[in-house]
This record gives sequence, structure tokens and C-alpha cells, in this order.
Amino acid sequence: MVTRGRRLAWRLLLAAVLGLPGPWAAWEDTAAAAPAADNGAVILMYHRFGEADYPSTNIRTDQFLAHLEELTSGRYRVLPLPEIVEALERNRTLPDRAIGITIDDAFASVYAEAWPRLKAAGIPFTLFVSTDAADQSLAGYMSWAQVREMAADELVTIGHHSARHGHMPKLSAAAARAGIERASRRFEEKLGAVPELFAYPYGEISLELRDIVAEAGFKAAFGQHSGALARSGDRFALPRFPLNEAYGNLERFRLVAGALPLPVEDVLPADPLIRPANNPPLFGFTVAEGIKGLSALNCFAGASEISLERLGERRIETRLSQPFKPGRQRINCTLPGPQGRWRWFGTQFYVLP
Repeated sequence: MVTRGRRLAWRLLLAAVLGLPGPWAAWEDTAAAAPAADNGAVILMYHRFGEADYPSTNIRTDQFLAHLEELTSGRYRVLPLPEIVEALERNRTLPDRAIGITIDDAFASVYAEAWPRLKAAGIPFTLFVSTDAADQSLAGYMSWAQVREMAADELVTIGHHSARHGHMPKLSAAAARAGIERASRRFEEKLGAVPELFAYPYGEISLELRDIVAEAGFKAAFGQHSGALARSGDRFALPRFPLNEAYGNLERFRLVAGALPLPVEDVLPADPLIRPANNPPLFGFTVAEGIKGLSALNCFAGASEISLERLGERRIETRLSQPFKPGRQRINCTLPGPQGRWRWFGTQFYVLP
């Protein structure tokens, strides 16, 4: 019986022998024209690997092997996250089906289970580290020695995840800055450099926190709201598709890995922190020119019913039937795209009681 792991190994060996580019191969932008509005990438997000006690943040080993086999099928271009961010900064066209891999929290299973498999496949990824967990030698988390070992791997980028993995929108501006600065000092002391990319704990963002992160000098910051990364999006609130046991089967993986951006602008509310006075939020956006078939657009908001109204050619306004419950809440909007792929724009809110 040929296992999935053996098929993956044979595929990588065949690519090497024939001189074929792997999904991680370097790329060059040869297009002279400006990138299309819907040119972008899909950023995938993992947490734990093979930790069955935590299904909401875990991916099973068989699921992860299936993901790796799909990523090495030749249909995708897996790029280091800094290269994707640089393409946005320089307004360069990204390859079709560009993928970035991210892992949050630096759990011990990343070191033991994920890294060896990603390394064997030659797939680059970014690990977002909260420094307090490493400082306190918390059980189930990587040590600083392990983080340093991974940081020395050319396939690994270390990202900033603040010091404490807490609900940052609830903090005062001074406390949020202090947590970021404390982590930055520890990165400098332990790794000799401060990461340039930031991920919000739990993906929770407020407009104030977004500005604090931007002012701290990061090149980009990532949430946990589903959606394909569009160049029209806020570089300090970029989307990622979370993957776990419930949402990690191969069919869904192919769906999200093949997603296309739904480029939008003038998104309201500007602040994803929702207070009782503006709950439910009046959510709306304008779809970029050139995106066709808006009559097929659908938006979903969990248990709450949502109605859509199209104003003019491109403006979409939504109304929710009931207020959001406190905590993390999401609205996802999808539109059928070319070649059976879906355009996807998502927003995550943090709702105060």
C-alpha cells in the first residue's frame, strides 16, 4: 500500500530529477502592466498538529498530509509570507494560486510534527510567536531554543504575536503598546532581530489597535477572518483562512486554497470593535470595478439572518436581523468566480457586551 507520505516523497523526488519547479520555487514578476484588482493570494493558518484534545485549533496528521500532497500537486505556488507582503508593497503581480502558510502560537507540536514535514517538502512558512509562553516555559509550547533552531531554517520566518496571547482590543492603548514592545525586546534578546510581520491574537482587531501596530513599524499584520488577500485590502488587517479538524477536510481545503479575492473598498464600519450602541453594525462595501456577476453575491453572518441591498452598480449594504453576541463574530461574503473558483471577502468583529 502506498501511503500519502510516500506519494508526496515520490512527487518531490520526481520534480528534483526532472528539474521541475516545486510549489516553493522562486518567481519573478514579468508583467509590465499594473496588477489586476483581483490579483492576490490565499494565506492559510494553522495552530496545533496531531493534538486531538484540542479539535478547534488542531489539524489531524492525516488531514495535514493531505494538505501537503495538494500543495505539491503543481496547482499552487507556495511563497514565503514576506515575499507576498513585498509584492503588495511594490505593486507587483503575484502568481496565480499564490499561497502563504502561517502557524500561530508556537505550540510544541509545530516543532515535533509540522516543521519536519514542511521541511521535507521544502515549503516555507511563518511562525507567529507570543514571547511570554516561551519565557515562562509553558507546557505544550516551544522553548526559545526550539524557536532559535527553527529561525535558523531558511524556510522559516518568525513573526510577532505580542507578548501575552490575550484579547488586545480590550486593552488600553498604553497596555497594547507595552505588550508589543515587551515582546520586541525579547525577540531582540533571543533572536537578534524583531520580526517585521504581526498577527493579532485570536485575530481580534480594533481601529485603535490597528494604528498602534502600524505605528510600531511592522510591514503588515494579519487577522483570522476568512478571505483571499486582495491588494486593495488594509495591509494591517489582512485575512487568513483558519484550518482545524472541522474545517480541514480536503474538499474544503481545495475550496479555500483556490479562492480568489473579492476586492472591495469603502468598508463600513471602519472599526471592527463593536460596542452596544452600534450592535448590530451597518455593514457595507463597494466592489472594485471589473468584478462581474454581483447579483450572485451572498453574505453570511452565523446564526443571524442578513439581507443585502445593492446600491447603484457596485455598492453593497447589509442589514442583520439581530445583534451580535459578545465576542468574535464574522461576516463572510462570497461570489462565484471563473473556473469554478469562489471570490471571498470576510470580516471579523470583536463585540463588547
